[in-house]
Amino acid sequence: MKGPRDVEPIRAQDDEIERHLRDAQLPSLLVALAHVTGDDSLLQDDLRPEDGFLAAAQGGYDEARCDRARALCLDALRRHRDAGCPTPPPPDDARLRRWLEFLARQVDLDRTLPVLKAELALDGADVRAPAWRKSTVAPERSFRVAIIGAGMSGLVAALRLQQAEIPFVIFEKSDGVGGTWHDNVYPGCRVDVSNHFYSYSFAQRLDWPQLFSPQEVLLDYFRTCADRFDLRRHVRFGTEVTEAVFDEARGVWNLGLRTSDGATERFEAQAIVSAVGQLNRPSWLDIPGREDFRGPAFHSARWRTDVPLEGRRVGVIGTGASACQLIPPVADQADSLVVFQRTAPWLLPTPDYHAPVPEGLRWLFEHVPHYAAWYRFWIFWTTSEGLLGSVEVEDDWPHPERSVGRANDAIREMLTAYLAEACAGDQALFEKMLPDYPPFAKRFVRDDGLLPATYRRDDVTLETTGIERITERGVRLVDGREVELDVLIYGTGFKASDFLVPMTIVGRGGRSLHDVWQGDARAHLGITLPGFPNLFLLYGPNTNIVVNGSIIYFSECEVDYLVDCLRFLLEGGHAAIDCRSEAHDAYNRRIDAANRRRAWGASDVSAWYKNRFGRVSQNWPWGLLAYWDQTRAIDPAEYEVLGSTDGP
Repeated sequence: MKGPRDVEPIRAQDDEIERHLRDAQLPSLLVALAHVTGDDSLLQDDLRPEDGFLAAAQGGYDEARCDRARALCLDALRRHRDAGCPTPPPPDDARLRRWLEFLARQVDLDRTLPVLKAELALDGADVRAPAWRKSTVAPERSFRVAIIGAGMSGLVAALRLQQAEIPFVIFEKSDGVGGTWHDNVYPGCRVDVSNHFYSYSFAQRLDWPQLFSPQEVLLDYFRTCADRFDLRRHVRFGTEVTEAVFDEARGVWNLGLRTSDGATERFEAQAIVSAVGQLNRPSWLDIPGREDFRGPAFHSARWRTDVPLEGRRVGVIGTGASACQLIPPVADQADSLVVFQRTAPWLLPTPDYHAPVPEGLRWLFEHVPHYAAWYRFWIFWTTSEGLLGSVEVEDDWPHPERSVGRANDAIREMLTAYLAEACAGDQALFEKMLPDYPPFAKRFVRDDGLLPATYRRDDVTLETTGIERITERGVRLVDGREVELDVLIYGTGFKASDFLVPMTIVGRGGRSLHDVWQGDARAHLGITLPGFPNLFLLYGPNTNIVVNGSIIYFSECEVDYLVDCLRFLLEGGHAAIDCRSEAHDAYNRRIDAANRRRAWGASDVSAWYKNRFGRVSQNWPWGLLAYWDQTRAIDPAEYEVLGSTDGP
């Protein structure tokens, strides 16, 4: 795995460099070359990119501006090569501001600059690493942390605790690290956020084979990170946390554990970090007769590698993100395939979704210092802060059934035109696949034309008639037809709103967390909640993203906050800290109000973003900068301090 320090000197001739530039993302390359050469004249005013999703590919450049930008880049690369490829010095804040202002219009420089430094890591430093150590703030204090889960969030929590010299143990119920990328092995499984952004800020990679990596590549990435940072020695694999009970008298959590061989034991920790994620418990939907089917039937998240599909009649229930990924490869194997669709997803045109990283782009990553970092920031900006306006509800918008505002309607027109083209004149298919709700009210599905092409096959049927029940032989529809099948696959998503299920969590006063939530999970910043001291959630309520970033970014922010909470606790000699109800409640009122102003909150379409009460319990409604701002440091006024003790 090549990282940012593995940049190679340029030895290519001009014609080879020119060829590689055909694959460049030009606005971010111009900034990288301004850094490399010290020549800010590359950043010409008329080459400032446009903000927004519709301009994302090349910042809205027309062909003439692309040609001029490439010419400037060629000259800069030539000069850098001929000078012997010197290592550029770290830029000062004034230069960073100029570059940021060039790359992102309407940017708040003061707020964005700290985020930029953390995400770019231009000097090679991990600027988010804790600046303190337990050995200096509380050397005699007995204190350890239990991390539940060795997936993406659990690993970054473990790294930061290790850097702060806080003892910890990770409990992982499976036999390996990687979380969702360890558990989901269905064909076609891959990430739908560019992996140059869907990756840790402190562990960037130059040699991603694809822009949107498949499951096995991402699993290898997280395994490599676990090994690189020596985290495996802290993991107890095959160990599930079944319960956690807070001992108020002693200020500790008592955990119940169950190992893969069925043995049980107890474990004490002063703090708990839940890194179990949201997408780990399959949702089967409430379909009558599910146990009646006589053939193999399984969920996409529990893929049966022992069930051959060749020559068999296969049914897939669901057309969410996972289902739409597995449908094309299953169609390639099965004798026939029927896809049962309840709600059509919006397809987000992504021509390079299954494509390798272009040769030229990879060459530039590997030869231009910091280009991959600036490319990462470009994705950060255009696919998060730059896209939020397109999901904002406009008051008195006359067409709420189709969109929530002018910008959202423009996205709808673009996506509709893409779908019409992808359906290649098949009007019946187009009508089946065209959603009847605003874009981004449900999770989108990235598409490079493969899904509509699969539905156009003679051996594939997209069925939109409702399901009455599952039968012994297949699926009976509400119009009385029965579809006979040999294999049935459920692509019906996850019980995302059932946070921390099936664990039993008991806090102060013997109160059960699930009794408190009553199916409507909430937490302050998605991390802490009243009555459950020293319990910290990662990927908790309202920290999921739709158009506004990468979940890895959110997890890193959450861990920054967690670590600062532990600093406050240890420095003050406190037994525990407990979130105050008034802070928690005020925060959630703001979250709910903001989500109602977004497409996913205003629309009544069924989506996993909402819990059974219809409240958006998953999504963060603002931009990435807002979450950064709110998770930099604990506000002591928001917490009650419990006791003063060295603990057991």
